[in-house]
Amino acid sequence: QLLLDESGGGLVQPGGSLRLSCAVSGNSMVYYAMAWFRQAPGKEREELSCISRGGDSASYADSVKGRFTISRDDAKNMVYLQMNNLNVEDTATYICAAAPASWACGWYDTWGLGTQVTVSS
Repeated sequence: QLLLDESGGGLVQPGGSLRLSCAVSGNSMVYYAMAWFRQAPGKEREELSCISRGGDSASYADSVKGRFTISRDDAKNMVYLQMNNLNVEDTATYICAAAPASWACGWYDTWGLGTQVTVSS
């Protein structure tokens, strides 16, 4: 069973940066496309970014394009989300997700519990 454990959230001022990490256990990450979502209170879960198996392609939501960067280190079984130029609208719980083994980005069946990001002055 694949397990996902996010970390790196916290309180940051507008304009600041954070790097989120997602530790993957239970299997080698090489088989999985990986994604980051976020969910703010009262809002639907939003897919932010997905990175393919092997890391040769990535996609981004318009809301974070140019500010957020997803990356993966298969040797360490880690996925990262570098977030720059944060604003108050980025306040949410950030959640790591994995697609089913050998599937492409777009549908996910494994979820972490999330890490809270709060952007406030």
